[in-house]
Amino acid sequence: MKMSLAQRVLLCWIFTLIFLIMLVLKLDSKINWNWFLIFLPVWTFDTILILMLVVKMAGRCKPGYDPRDGEQNLKRRLWHLAALLLKLAFCLTLCSRLEKLTDVWLTVVCVPLWVLLGGALVELGCSVFHYRRD
Repeated sequence: MKMSLAQRVLLCWIFTLIFLIMLVLKLDSKINWNWFLIFLPVWTFDTILILMLVVKMAGRCKPGYDPRDGEQNLKRRLWHLAALLLKLAFCLTLCSRLEKLTDVWLTVVCVPLWVLLGGALVELGCSVFHYRRD
């Protein structure tokens, strides 16, 4: 499952455009769809990314793989998987709050997003200052 950079960018833009169009239509009250349907392009794109990550991580189990080559790469892929799951948790709690299925505070809804942003800052700091330790 190898996609070129242009295909990945095009796929990302298509799903983002569909989501933004549906969001604008919902906010303008042109459609009365459920919020879970509005976020469907986001979840479809996340599902594709999760499947690609799982396939790449499962590739480590094939015979002949040298485990010394990609330990740092495995940690990064695990972080990407955790980040996608945090984003998914945020979207689900946001939709349930917007549909009034649950009566939780907005700060509770934003906790997965804050954890995701904090982890992204830590990863950015580690990748920037990793080479300075040498």
